Amino acid sequence: MAEPRSARSSIGAAAAAFDRRELSLILSLYGSKVAQGEWRDYAIDMGSDKAVFSVFRRTSEVPLYRIEKNPRQARKQGLYSVIAQGGEILRRGHDLAQVLRVLMRRPYLVTV
Repeated sequence: MAEPRSARSSIGAAAAAFDRRELSLILSLYGSKVAQGEWRDYAIDMGSDKAVFSVFRRTSEVPLYRIEKNPRQARKQGLYSVIAQGGEILRRGHDLAQVLRVLMRRPYLVTV
């Protein structure tokens, strides 16, 4: 017996999305960067092929960084990637916490 037409149209590739744990990690980093005055706005785009969290210095500009979750790359280079403003891929990997470390400020020595 054939499936009803509406059932067939609803079956398909699920949209890529960030889950609660992933968003918690990203928003934790975002909150600390906002407190430091570096970032001011963000946007979340969830499409059929990838989910993107974009970070902006100002709302009217292009994003400083994009944090992408691309299920197609999961077995190859890693599910997550951080991409800079010019399109340069800063880091890829399978663990979001490790990938986000590229955006965390490293301590530095201040000399007087």
